[in-house]
Amino acid sequence: MYQVGIDIGSTAAKVAVIKDTNILETFVLPTGWSSIDTAKNIKKRLSSMGIEEFNSKVVATGYGRVSVPFADKTITEITCHAVGAKYFIGNNTTVIDIGGQDTKVISLEDGVVKDFTMNDKCSAGTGKFIEVMSNSLGVDIDTLILLARKGSGVEITSMCTVFAESEIISLIGRGEKRENIAFGVVDSVIKKVNSLCSKHGDSETYFLTGGLSRNPYILEELSKAIGKKVVTHKLGRYAGAIGAAILAKKIKK
Repeated sequence: MYQVGIDIGSTAAKVAVIKDTNILETFVLPTGWSSIDTAKNIKKRLSSMGIEEFNSKVVATGYGRVSVPFADKTITEITCHAVGAKYFIGNNTTVIDIGGQDTKVISLEDGVVKDFTMNDKCSAGTGKFIEVMSNSLGVDIDTLILLARKGSGVEITSMCTVFAESEIISLIGRGEKRENIAFGVVDSVIKKVNSLCSKHGDSETYFLTGGLSRNPYILEELSKAIGKKVVTHKLGRYAGAIGAAILAKKIKK
């Protein structure tokens, strides 16, 4: 029996397939404008792998979890990211998930969620903030982060994404270097994430999940801000999907 975890976020859908405790496959698809269409595309991809409803257990999580009609169960991303992080790093850690729509900080103690904080009232401090600012600078997210490493000296003071975008346009108009503006964008996100982490007290380990976990500069800057090493895994982006797949094992069919 295959265990399938589907994590449909606001910008990307991550899928993990487990069998006999081994991760067989992971893949990612853009969410696009319709989570329902994304779910259909995921089902087609799974079918091409020989994974059907009769030989699988499916758990959906994330922003678009209710859009997966073939899921046997839906579970919150807080629980799934916690289980995924436990799989990678062990029982006691603080999980940081910088998502497209929100940012979550989850404290695990003995493998169980002790506390969590979400920044879901505003896109500042999220992947969406970086995406919007990347568009303002005419680059993609990866390029913006590469530019940020070379920059310094600029602080984005606006707490609102709309005002921050206006602030960036003003900086461009004044002739500020693009790498310095990029530095200010990333620095703003790092500060907001650190503020969320500070509400959880001290932790021995911090584990970064989500798409930005692939970027060394983000890990470095978070580590500096928090004062503790922030680690990840090559499959850290799939922590929510992997956690969902692990939880699928408990489903009776």
